[in-house]
Amino acid sequence: MLIAGRAVQGLGGGGLFVMVDIIVADLVPLRERQKYMSMIMGTFALGTFIGPIIGGAIASKISWRWVFYINLPIAGVAFVLVILFLRVHYRREGTLWSRLARVDLLGNMLLMASVTAVLIGLTWGGTLYSWKSWHVLLPLLIGILGLVAFLFHQKFFAADPTMPLRVYSNNTSLLSFILTFLHGIEMSWLSFFLPIYFQVLLGASPIRSGVDLLAIVIPLMPAGIVGGFIVAQTGHYKPTMIAGYALLAIGAGCLTLLDASSSTAKWVIFQIIAGVGGGLALTATLPAVQAPLAEADVAVATASWGFVRSFGSIWGAAIPAAVFNSRIDNLLTSISDPAIRAILKSGGAYEHATADFISTLNVQPAVKQELIDIYTKGLKEVWQVLIAFAVIAVPLAVVLKEVPLRTELVTEFGLKGDEKEEMKLAQVSGREAVNENGLRSINSQSSR
Repeated sequence: MLIAGRAVQGLGGGGLFVMVDIIVADLVPLRERQKYMSMIMGTFALGTFIGPIIGGAIASKISWRWVFYINLPIAGVAFVLVILFLRVHYRREGTLWSRLARVDLLGNMLLMASVTAVLIGLTWGGTLYSWKSWHVLLPLLIGILGLVAFLFHQKFFAADPTMPLRVYSNNTSLLSFILTFLHGIEMSWLSFFLPIYFQVLLGASPIRSGVDLLAIVIPLMPAGIVGGFIVAQTGHYKPTMIAGYALLAIGAGCLTLLDASSSTAKWVIFQIIAGVGGGLALTATLPAVQAPLAEADVAVATASWGFVRSFGSIWGAAIPAAVFNSRIDNLLTSISDPAIRAILKSGGAYEHATADFISTLNVQPAVKQELIDIYTKGLKEVWQVLIAFAVIAVPLAVVLKEVPLRTELVTEFGLKGDEKEEMKLAQVSGREAVNENGLRSINSQSSR
């Protein structure tokens, strides 16, 4: 029942995640878009990091059931607000069933099944089974082959593709998707392994480690908003993107200096550097994806951007876990207690990376210190590999082509309450508010 409920929740959450971006893209010209997108991305990042803290507190102080119950009033209020305030124009072509028939069901099923298979392999690898086990390799192989089949279907068979390959056909969008994938990897990497540092090396509780993580969370939102306004005002996304990925690389490098004796100021400053970089980089990737594309492709490109970022997040949890477990396995000979060695091998180190487990060794101070030493070395290697991913992104951002951001949006959509204002703007700018095809023209320059 829990799995089924989470599946339904995932379908709804995934749709909301993408639709918010698509709605903004359909209502606001590209150059002005980042003012709104940066705030949306910032609040999303804030919720992503703070959610586990709130959830952990609720589960430990009240009941785990309330982690799910609390979504009911929040979603209910959001549902009412959407009905009341989101009133947009759209073409009503055909019946509901005829529109649903255009959905690429086969493509969606292939994509979901393939991603699920990859996720199973990455989840089991290094924990339940060895990375060399067929239990891990088979779902990974099935998932990768499924993704190839999905792309083949999109290219040759889908009448209305879920992810048309033309959005990847130009170098700028393709490179931006790669940078988005790397961003998903890097931010997920940080969110999964900084808590291990806090809990194992600093002895923080799960809730306390969540609070310590605020040092990277809090800068994300203002950095993203500032980056969005810079893109909107200057019309250039490259400087913001380069600065963001450079700061992420610097932050990753700084994390290799952390150990059990590091001061609070040190790990706070290092997180702030990475947080500012993450916020700046995230807000610049979407306009880089959208800028070379026709407006008709912006919606599917935005959905693809969301998928690529989420897919990167999956690898951002799996890759460092594999690196960490492999390094710990190689260091287990330095643990003098055979029982502890048995617990930590084959993925047990990641599973037991909690302050509670470390505290059980208080009666064995020598073994506890041995454990902290190998965790320190394991985390250092995790941060070193992260540096490689972060450094790769910087030259990619440098060679990325700067495409002018459009100041006019031609769309069949628009807020209903803006009709009179748009007609007034059209008269001022000398443009028609609605062209001969029934598409609405919004010029951001005329509103300045």
